[in-house]
Amino acid sequence: MNEINGVICINKPQDFTSFDVVAIMRRAAGTRKIGHGGTLDPMATGVLPIYIGRAAKTADLNPVSDKRYRATFRLGVTTDTEDVWGKVLTKSEKPVTLAEITDAVKTMQGNIMQIPPMYSAVKINGKRLYDLARQGIEVERAARPVTVYSIELSDYDGEKRTGTLDIYCSKGTYIRTIISDIGKKLGTGAIMTSLCRTMAAGFTLSDCHDIETLRNMPPEDTARLVLPTERVFSCYDEITLDGTQKKLFMNGMILDCGRMDISYPEGTCLRLKHDGDFLGVARVNGENGLKSVYLNILS
Repeated sequence: MNEINGVICINKPQDFTSFDVVAIMRRAAGTRKIGHGGTLDPMATGVLPIYIGRAAKTADLNPVSDKRYRATFRLGVTTDTEDVWGKVLTKSEKPVTLAEITDAVKTMQGNIMQIPPMYSAVKINGKRLYDLARQGIEVERAARPVTVYSIELSDYDGEKRTGTLDIYCSKGTYIRTIISDIGKKLGTGAIMTSLCRTMAAGFTLSDCHDIETLRNMPPEDTARLVLPTERVFSCYDEITLDGTQKKLFMNGMILDCGRMDISYPEGTCLRLKHDGDFLGVARVNGENGLKSVYLNILS
């Protein structure tokens, strides 16, 4: 069987780490050349792109870093982890109306400053915050800028003070911290009770497969589910090369945009193709040339 190259998206189940999924996919794909697109916490579910074979090199090149989430929450509680799995710190019985929470949610949209939670992988002075938190140590964290493009309250039960948020945000945004900050604004506290990532790296839940289905699947069957590597770069414009240009590109030469009669701003990335085959990705450099970023060696 030919080597598998491409992307397969997993709907990561709860209680699995991202590395658990990678280990399963190494067996399913019959290769150790595997990368993944953005770590998900064990308690979270949702879109986890797995890059297989030569496509593993594209995991860090993916041009789409924004993400979408669906999260459920409960008002009236705070914990040390900002979610339902942490140690309870405070409780409040204060009622909250739909209008009040709707207004609080709106304040989270746009460019905001966010303090990373202690239970996170952020490093301070070379140490992970979650390692310090497990030792009972809390350190000062600087607020960081993130962008929440949209946040919608899709469901709210005023009696139970529970609800659901749909969030579209930039990379590095902590959803449980958004919920915690909403709780602070309402004066009740709030915790996240579940989290599902509905979009990552340009892939959605509709692209995903169940990990249990793949666990014992032979590589030849897994290969049929793999998306082509080109899909990673689908947001880039497509340029078709002739035979001579293809040969130059595949040999690592810089192509002249002027001779190709194309004009793009410096830094623009493009998908290069020949006879329908995806050759790779090139970036326009300061000398109006196309320099290879990723070479998709054809089998």
